Amino acid sequence: MQKIVLALAAASASAFVGPAATRLATKINTATIEPETPEEEVVAEVAAPPAPRAWAIEQDMRAGITGPFGFFDPLSLSAGKSEQRLKYFREAELKHARVAMLAAAGFLVAENFHPLFGGAIDVPSYVAYQQTPLQTFWPVVVLYVGIVEIFSVFTFESPFEGNLWTLKSDRVPGDFEFDPAGLYPEDAAEQLDMQNKELNNGRLAMIAMAGMVAQELASGAKLF
Repeated sequence: MQKIVLALAAASASAFVGPAATRLATKINTATIEPETPEEEVVAEVAAPPAPRAWAIEQDMRAGITGPFGFFDPLSLSAGKSEQRLKYFREAELKHARVAMLAAAGFLVAENFHPLFGGAIDVPSYVAYQQTPLQTFWPVVVLYVGIVEIFSVFTFESPFEGNLWTLKSDRVPGDFEFDPAGLYPEDAAEQLDMQNKELNNGRLAMIAMAGMVAQELASGAKLF
């Protein structure tokens, strides 16, 4: 009887016990996930800018390049020279051309009309300076030359940095900002035309001066 009661009690207790929890095991498969390969970026090929054109006297210093010879340099004196060096040559040419144009006129006039230094000079022009009082003649010459050249000093590159006889890159050869009559035009084409006229007349004057002096040296007399 006692065993029956115990059995009934155990059955009653088990009725209030829930079923055993079923443990669900979740298996996670770990795998190496490679990142998605991004689409290849399309890089547009941009052409490199062209190299700057080298400075060339034929294109960058067009004044003085006229017919019938065009660019005339039979001895290739401009070959391999820098822009600053060629500008120095051009400025020297312009100075000599301007002096020669004045001298060509004065050379002829002075043989017949000489009001300066006493006005009693009656000799060929190539020796006329010897007839002037030197204590007056040379100071006047030095003064006029000095006035022009003192402004030229500031247009040169520093010689202490190895830049001998070269002009600054922004220097315009022969431009001393002296145009009291306002004759220099504003149009670029007209400016080039006037520059060509000055150079061509100046070159002719230099040749003419050499010829006149040679003729007086050969003859020992005045031209006229």
